[in-house]
Amino acid sequence: MAFPAKYPQMNATELTDEARSVLIRVIRVAFPHPSFPDAPYERTADTILREAENSTWFRVALTQGLLTLGHLAGGDFRDLNDEDGTKVLRRIETTEFFGFIRRTTVLNLYDNEDVWEILGYEGPSFDKGGYIDRGFNDLDWLPEARIESYDGPEQLIEIATNASVAKIRGGENTPTIERDTSNQPGKRDATMMEMTK
Repeated sequence: MAFPAKYPQMNATELTDEARSVLIRVIRVAFPHPSFPDAPYERTADTILREAENSTWFRVALTQGLLTLGHLAGGDFRDLNDEDGTKVLRRIETTEFFGFIRRTTVLNLYDNEDVWEILGYEGPSFDKGGYIDRGFNDLDWLPEARIESYDGPEQLIEIATNASVAKIRGGENTPTIERDTSNQPGKRDATMMEMTK
């Protein structure tokens, strides 16, 4: 038995073409890439809608979330500019609705060869023998590495000539050992002793 919600629009769990269009706009505002064409965003929205169709909980969360966006936008979320759209999304960023969109988008928007090409990612390399034999330094968007030679002294300079040294007394049959207790790098005594009462 289904119980009607207080507001009739809350009973609607059908995801329409309008819902798809709003969802595409949400993804584009949440993950802005001016160089991306519409296709990656549309594919991601379709993936979210398919996931929602398989789960009543996510379908209801998605439907209610899209209705909430319209309310917070004061009309149609698609009509907001990017800055105002971001402000609206920040208000709902902790909701299950937005978490579902964010998780699904991160896993799907960037998992596409068209997107890889735009971002300059060559894709996985395990099927091509790895990166090491394929030009490890072929990134053209990084500056050239600055390599400088060290012109300092050849030997280390002792900086703590009067560091305290603790004397550890041994038992009857154990010799006294001097141990460096300074916090300076250098040789440390690693001799272990048997402790007796």
